[in-house]
Amino acid sequence: MRLGEYSQAPSLRSGDAGHDGRVPETAAQRDLDVAPAPTGEAAALQSLGFSKPLVEAIAAKARDHGTSLEQELLHHPGIEENAYYGAMARFLRLPFLERIDSAIVVDSEHADTQLRRPTMIRLQHQRQAPQMAVIPRAARLGGLAATLANRPSLREGLVVTTPTALRAAVWEAGALRRIRHTVGELFDQRQDLSARIVLMGGQGFVAGLLTATLVACALAEPGLFFSLLHPALSYLYLFGLILRIMALLHHRRRHELEVRDVTGPLPCYTILVALYREAAVARQLVDGLKRIDWPSPLLDIKLVCEADDRETIDALRAQTLPANFEIVEVPPAAPRTKPKALTYALNGVRGDYLVIYDAEDRPHPGQLREAYCRFCELPAEVVCLQAPLVISNAKASWISALFALEYSALFRALLPWLARHRMPIPLGGTSNHFRVAALREVGGWDPFNVTEDADLGLRLFRLGYRADVLQRPTQEDAPTTRAVWMGQRTRWFKGWVQTWLVLMRQPGRLVAQMGLRNVLIFQLLIGGMLLSSLLHPLIFVFLVEGALAMLAAPAEDIPARVLMLFVVDAVNIFGSYLIFVTLGVKAMTDDEQRQIGMRWTGVPLYWLLTSIASWKAVMELRAKPFFWQKTPHQPSS
Repeated sequence: MRLGEYSQAPSLRSGDAGHDGRVPETAAQRDLDVAPAPTGEAAALQSLGFSKPLVEAIAAKARDHGTSLEQELLHHPGIEENAYYGAMARFLRLPFLERIDSAIVVDSEHADTQLRRPTMIRLQHQRQAPQMAVIPRAARLGGLAATLANRPSLREGLVVTTPTALRAAVWEAGALRRIRHTVGELFDQRQDLSARIVLMGGQGFVAGLLTATLVACALAEPGLFFSLLHPALSYLYLFGLILRIMALLHHRRRHELEVRDVTGPLPCYTILVALYREAAVARQLVDGLKRIDWPSPLLDIKLVCEADDRETIDALRAQTLPANFEIVEVPPAAPRTKPKALTYALNGVRGDYLVIYDAEDRPHPGQLREAYCRFCELPAEVVCLQAPLVISNAKASWISALFALEYSALFRALLPWLARHRMPIPLGGTSNHFRVAALREVGGWDPFNVTEDADLGLRLFRLGYRADVLQRPTQEDAPTTRAVWMGQRTRWFKGWVQTWLVLMRQPGRLVAQMGLRNVLIFQLLIGGMLLSSLLHPLIFVFLVEGALAMLAAPAEDIPARVLMLFVVDAVNIFGSYLIFVTLGVKAMTDDEQRQIGMRWTGVPLYWLLTSIASWKAVMELRAKPFFWQKTPHQPSS
C-alpha cells in the first residue's frame, strides 16, 4: 500500500519526480505563497494529504510510545519513505533526491553524526553550485514553507532527500576513513588495552626466559621438575573446582518472573548483528528480530555485513526489511573479525542502549524490556547485562548435548554467582546489552581480539564498570560435529590467551584497578582455565602414577605427600566431571534434561577434545593470531 492510498492527494510515488529532479506541483501547492503555513505535526501531515482518522490513529500510538507522529507514520504498514519525502518536496516545491551519489558528499568525522540523526548533508558538485540535501521534519514543515515563501532564493541551494538515502551516502563516503579509525583507534589511544601486539617486549622476554628455564629443568632434572609441577597443577585445578562448587552451593534456580512495565517514554534501542556467510539463516534471523517487543520507531536494527559478502547481503534484502532495519556494509580490511565489524557499526548506532546478537540467535521477545527495566533499577556503574544463552539442539549429537550442559552451567549458574558478588564477568559472544555511552567511552570492541566478548567484559571491569545478568534467554544452536566444534573452540582459546596477555602486561596496575580478590578470580577463570586445559592429560598421568606407586608399596610406607596428591588428583578428575554435570543439569529445565539423556557420560572425552583445542590455539596464536575461524550455521529445526 502506498502513501497516496491514505490521502486525497494524487498518488505519492517516488517516480513522480521529473527529469530535472523537481516534483510536479498541484494547484494547492502553487497557492503556497498565499496560503497560511500549517502548524504542528498533525496539521502538517493533513496538509500533505493524510486523512484525519489516520493521523488520529498515529497520534494515539505516538502518545503510547513517547514518539512523534512522523516517527510512527514512517513505520506504519504501507507507508513508503520515498513517497513520504517526495510529498514533502512537492509541498515545498523543491527537488527530490531518491538516491545521493557518495562521490559528491563532503566527508568529515562530523559527518558521522548524520548516521545517528540524519538532518542534512552538503553536496559538492563538480560543474554546478553546491547544494544542501535536507530532511524536512513534519513538526517544522510550516516554518520551512513560510521561510521559502518569503525568501524564494533559498530554493536554489536546497534539495529534499530521505534518511535512508542520506545515511547510505554518508556510510559510503566515509568508509575508508571510518575503517582506518576502527582498526587503529584502540591501539593508537590505549595500546595497553589492544591485542594488536601479541607479546609486548617485557612479556616476550619473561615468556622466553621462563620457557627456556622449564625446558632446561625438565631435561636436567626430570624427577625434580615433575615433582614440582605435579602439586602446582593439582592445586590449581582444585582451586578452580572450589570456585564452581561455591557457585553450585549458592545457585538459585530462578523462575522467569513477569517484568514490570516501564512507565514513561522508552528510549531508542539498537540491535547489532554481525554476519558473514550467513545467507542460510537470513530468513530465520529477520523473523526472530521482528518478534522483538519494542516500539518499531524506537528500534534501530543494524545487520552488519562484510561488503564483499554479496550472498548474505542479497539474502537479507530479499526479506523485504522493515523501515527500522539497516544493512551496514563493512569495507574489506584486515583483520576480518567480528569485533572490527561491530566497532565499525558503532559509529552509526542511534540507540541509548545496544544489544549484540549472532546470526543464529532467537532472543526472547521481551528481553529488551527486561534489560531496560534492569538498567533503570541498577546503579550507573552497571553498564552491561548478559542474557543467558540456551542451546536448543541438545539432542542433535553428544557434542551439542555437552555444549548445552556447559552453557547451562556458565550462563545460568556461574555468571549469576559472579555478578551477585560483584566479580568480573567474561561475557558471552552474544546477547550482551550495553549502555552505549559507556561502550563508546571504553573504545568499543578490540578488532584484533578473536574472543572479543571476554576481553570487553574484563576491560569494562578494570575501568571501573560492572556487568550483571538477565533471566530471559536467547536460544541458539550448538555445533553438532567435532570438526566445527574444534574450529570454534580453538578460536575461543586463542582469544582467551590474547585477553590474558593483554591484562597481564602490567600486573601491579591490574591489581590496583581490579583489587586483589578480583585479580585472583580472573586468574582462575581465564589463566587457570587455560593452563588446566593445556595440561589436562597430565592429571590422568599423575593419577595413574600415584595409584601404581601406592600399589607397589605397603600401606604404612606411603608418604603423606603422595597420598594427599593422589586424593587431590582423584577429586580433581571425578569432582570436576561431577560438578560440570551437576551445575549444568541443576540450571536446566526438565525438558532440557530429557534432551541430554545419558550423553553426559561423554564428559571425559569432551574435556580431552578441549585440551586438543587449547594446544591448537597456542600454535595458531603464533602463526595467525587474528585469524577468525568461521562457524557455519543452518536454520534451526
